[in-house]
This record gives sequence, C-alpha cells and structure tokens, in this order.
Amino acid sequence: MAIFNKTKKHLGLFGVFALATGATLSSGFFLLPSFATQIAGPAVVLAYLLAGLLLIPPMLSKIELGTAMPRSGGEYYFLSRSLGPMVGTIGGLGIWLAVLLKISFALVGMSAYIQLFLPDGTSESIYTFIALGLVVFFSGLNILGAKKTTTFQIVLVILLLTLLGWFLTAGSLEIKTIHFSGFFDSGSENILSAAGLVFISYIGVTKVISVAGEIKNPERNLPLGLFLAIGTAITIYIIGLIVMVGVVGVERLSFSDSGTNLTPVSTVAAAITGSNTGAFVMAIAAIFAFLSVANAGILSASRYPLAMSRDHLLPSALRKVDDNGTPIVGIILSAALIIASILFLDPLKIAKLASAFQLLMFTLLCLSVIVMRETKLNSYDPGFRAPFYPWLQLVGASACITIIFMMGWLPVLFSLGIIVVGIIWYFSYARNRVDRYGAIYHVFERLGKHRFAGLDTELREILKEKGLRAHDPFDEIVAKARVIDAPTGATFEDIVVSSSEELASFLPTTAGSLADGFLEGTKVGATPVTGGVALPHLRVPDIDQPIMVIARSRDGISINIGDVFGGNHEEQAIHAIFFLVSPESDPSQHLRLLAQLAGHVDQDGFMAKWLTATTNQSMKEILLREDRFTSITLVPGTSTEALIDLPIHELDFPEGCLVALIHRRGHMVVPRGNTLLEAGDQLTIIGDERGNRALKEKFEITFTEND
Repeated sequence: MAIFNKTKKHLGLFGVFALATGATLSSGFFLLPSFATQIAGPAVVLAYLLAGLLLIPPMLSKIELGTAMPRSGGEYYFLSRSLGPMVGTIGGLGIWLAVLLKISFALVGMSAYIQLFLPDGTSESIYTFIALGLVVFFSGLNILGAKKTTTFQIVLVILLLTLLGWFLTAGSLEIKTIHFSGFFDSGSENILSAAGLVFISYIGVTKVISVAGEIKNPERNLPLGLFLAIGTAITIYIIGLIVMVGVVGVERLSFSDSGTNLTPVSTVAAAITGSNTGAFVMAIAAIFAFLSVANAGILSASRYPLAMSRDHLLPSALRKVDDNGTPIVGIILSAALIIASILFLDPLKIAKLASAFQLLMFTLLCLSVIVMRETKLNSYDPGFRAPFYPWLQLVGASACITIIFMMGWLPVLFSLGIIVVGIIWYFSYARNRVDRYGAIYHVFERLGKHRFAGLDTELREILKEKGLRAHDPFDEIVAKARVIDAPTGATFEDIVVSSSEELASFLPTTAGSLADGFLEGTKVGATPVTGGVALPHLRVPDIDQPIMVIARSRDGISINIGDVFGGNHEEQAIHAIFFLVSPESDPSQHLRLLAQLAGHVDQDGFMAKWLTATTNQSMKEILLREDRFTSITLVPGTSTEALIDLPIHELDFPEGCLVALIHRRGHMVVPRGNTLLEAGDQLTIIGDERGNRALKEKFEITFTEND
C-alpha cells in the first residue's frame, strides 16, 4: 500500500449527479414533511421552495471553489487554503462529524419504513443490527474503490428516481385543491421556521465536492452535475410536497395513530393506490434513498481525514491510500465512528444539531470566495465563477447565520462546542506540524502584511493537473509556432535574441524589449527550468492571441537561473526552450498554457523524442495533443489524392477542424483560404476530438494508443 499515491479520477458527469442526488433525497423527502407540515401547514410547499433558493448562494460559492481547487477534502481544503489551517482544522473535524452523524441518522431513520415489512412487535435490536450490517457493507464497497461505489450509487439513484417518478405522476392525478385552503394561515414566521428545518434536506447535494479530486474534467462535470442534481432535488421536493398535501391533507400527512407520522410518503402512496401496495412500493423507494445517503456519505466522509492528514493536521496513518487511490484507513475509521454513534448516541437528535454547524461552514465558504478573489492570485482560476460577486456571497452568508439562530440555542451551543474542540486540537497537535497560511494573508499583503508563497505554487500545480479549457488555443499556438534549431556553440542569450526577433515581427513591441524581458525573468527566477527544458514567458499589452517560438539545442546550453531569495545557480544541458508571449489581459490563460507545456515535457520519453525529431513539424507534433490534431500527407494513388489541387476553402473537413500549417518541400506555408494544396504537402489539422477521429477514419490514418 502506497502512502502518497494520489486518488484517481473515476467520476464522470452521471457519477457526480448520482452522488449529489442520492445524498439529498432521503430524510428531507421521506421523513421531514411530517414535521414541517405541523409548523407551516399547506405552505410547507413554499417552505421547501425557500429552503432550496437559500441553498443557491453557498452552492454556487462551493462550485467556484471546487472548480478552482478540485481536491479531496472539499470544504476542509477550501477553508484551509483561504482562511488558514486553524479554520481548516475546525471545519474539517466538524464537517467530518456532521457527515458521519447524517449517515447514522439515515441508517437509523429508515427503520420506520423497514417496520412496514416486519411483523408487529419486532425487537428494536433488529433495526440496530440491520444498520450496523449496512455500515460494514458500504465500508467494504468503498474500500473496493470510488468507481465501484459510484456504480452502485448510480443503480440506487436510478431505482429511486424511477419509483419517485411513479409517485409524482400518479399522485398528481389524485390532488384535491381543498387541501390547500388556508394556505397562509400559519403565518410568515412559521413558514420561515419550517424553511429553516427543511434546509438540511438540501445540504447533501454539495457533499460530492469532497471527492472533487476524483472527478474527471471537474471544471465541466462538477458544476453541471450539481446544477442537474439541485434542479432535480428542488423539482422533486416541490412537486412531491404538492402531491403529499394535495392527496391526504395536512392532518393525515402530519400525524398517525401513534403520534407524528414517520412514513408520510407511504401514507400518501397507500391513498393513491387504495391499498398497502403503494405503501410498500414507496417504502422500498425510501430504503433506496437512505441507502444512497449512507453509500455516498461514507465515500465523502473518508476524504476529510485523508486531506487533513496530508496537511499534517491528523496522524500520518490517515493519508495512506492503496493502488486504486482509496483511503482505506479513513474509511475504516469513519465506519467505526458511525457504528459508535448508532450504538451509543441518538443520531435522530444529534444530526439536527450538526446541521447548524454545516450552515456555519456554508457561511465561511461564502467568505472564502471573497478572500480568494481579493487575493488577486493569477493562479486562482476557477472554471465556474459565481455571479453577482460579492453580493451573492454576502446574502448567502447572512441567510445561513439567520437560519442557525432560528434553529434555537442548542444547535448554536453544539456548533460552539465543535469550534472549541477544533481550536484545542489545532494548538495541541497540529500547530507545530503545519507550515502554511491561508489566502487571507495575500489580502493582508495588500495592506502591508505578509503572505504565503506556497499557496501560489500549490494552485499552479492544480492548474497543471486540470489542464486546458476548451477555448484555450494551445494546439493552434504550437502549430503556428516558429522553430529555431540552434547552431553548435549558441548560448542562451543568442537563442533569446533570435527568438525575440522572430516574435517581434508579429507583436507591437521591439525585439530588444522582448529579449530584455525574457532575460530579466530568467534572472529573477520567473523562468521555469526542469528536466532539460526552459519556459521563458512574458505577457504584453495590445495583443489578442498568445504566440510562441520553439527553440532546440541538440548540444545543450547553460542558463544562469535566479531564485526568490536573490541567489542564482547554473542549469546545464538545456535542450528545449519555449518562448511564450500572451496577452496581458488574460493571466490565467497564460498560466494554463505554461502548465500544459510543463505537463508535456514531464511525460516519459519526451526528451528522447525531442532530440531525435528530424523536422520542425515532428518537433511540433511532440507537443500537440494526440486527440486534437491530425497530420495528413498528400500522396497520389492514396485516399488523400482527392485533396490535391484543391483550395483550402473547398475542403470538406468536419466542423471545427482547420488546416493550421502546411509543410511543403522543407518550408512552412501559412494556409489561407485560396491556398492550393500540392502533392507531397503535409497538413497539420487541429480541431476537437470527434472531428479529428472522423478525419483519421476518412483518410485511413492509423490510430495511436492515445487516441
């Protein structure tokens, strides 16, 4: 078992949707309507709608943070990087506890629905035994890896949504409008109080962010998956509550012969079908819902101790992951605490208290967005930016604080208790083990205080892992780049001058100014140099597109590199130098392009390919992404013969594919619409993955393993 293996990216869009939806549609739909209806009457529908709307500001803030920093640990990671390790410790421990209690609540809470299938008088211990067995089962499933956990989750959610679809459709035909008379009789205060109670119904939707480090293409799949999940949840809650109230009325929905109705959905389903068949069907749906909460919850919960241990806030044993990237120790510890909660505590009561702490964390996450944006760090580069900044965050934070106080003094005291425990743990265990500060110090720097440079480095590494965005013109830049093969004896300064002259012919600046900028950047340590590769880079005003010059030195050159402490050292045997110039107005894209270059040169075998490349074209193809370019040589008697003598504007290529460069008799030809193609031309075509695949199939080009 490796200690520092990374968690692997297994989760696609539907996996994100299934985890988020499954963590939301449980007690909020199958249990809480009885309690909320007692407070708000038929206006419980409005209470659920208000609660869903109140979730939007913190949810959008969490999505922004999640696309900027897709790391395991979710809220903990965001809080520690924005507000510092002490706040991160409090948040990590508290949210971990809250998630564990929510899982315990789900496993114990579904006993009311299980009772429908068991004889009267069944011992209470059987429900505890079932709950404990499920903890063991889901823990084992999680140990097998996030991929298998998510597959099971998808099955549960599909079954759940299928049964809910029947309930909403059949129930809509049985609604009696008389049950909504006196809609506002409970008063606005009670409606708001009920909204505060059911707000916890939606909290689970964002828990999938704690496994953001395991999501494929998080900048797309995370926000889209969560938007689909919250839209699904709000729709089901609102239509579901209309059906519940409209079919049986407030009194029957709220109470049973033994007190509060703990199986409201089965009560309504029985009324829809006129028999217990409906009750049993929706009891099965409820069990699916509670099981999905437990499954997704254990997956989510185990990532908090993993992330905190990696930051030395918890013992090192918790940072261990297996070859599949699964934090086995974190899963086992989380399962043990769930079992202890079921055996020795009352999860039905304590879980409600823990919800207040989650609301407090929502408040801090809204503030975290403000802090991260005000740092002005170019490396803070979220794929999704929450709108209406900073008012959305301020409204979200204020709403969460208001709801906490509406929940009563016990939840407030519980939250304060968690804060005290977190502070004690931080100062007694973690403080001397941690050497980092939050992004808030970058805000302080603007006021004359100090900052933590390591955060910028960490965010740049995240940029490298996330890769390019769809609109980043990396392949176009590479395809159009000028190439310099340095002669024997050329120095770094010689190559800088030659490259600057090439760039100056396309830019509104002088070659001397560019050369001075590249050399000064290298002198002060702004030029990344590693593994025989250097990346001098600048941002200049008044240009629209990035541009690059590629230089190669077969013999290898030496570069004197500065560092942040004012010293310098010599790097030898530099064979590849990439001079990148980008618009001054888009620093984040500039960093993404640099990160993409760095990712290419870090790949195994890069330098061997680089030194043995025989043409400028082959040097470029080493950098181009395999799924985004196609190289076609026009040869008579082959499938490419039909392209010879055609002007480029008449080429019938898939939409989005364009000829970026023509290699003709040892020279590069910049393609234009009326450029006639000749026999022997080698075309470099760039475009999206689907278009390039279609081109390769059309012209019978062999696919590489990367395709």
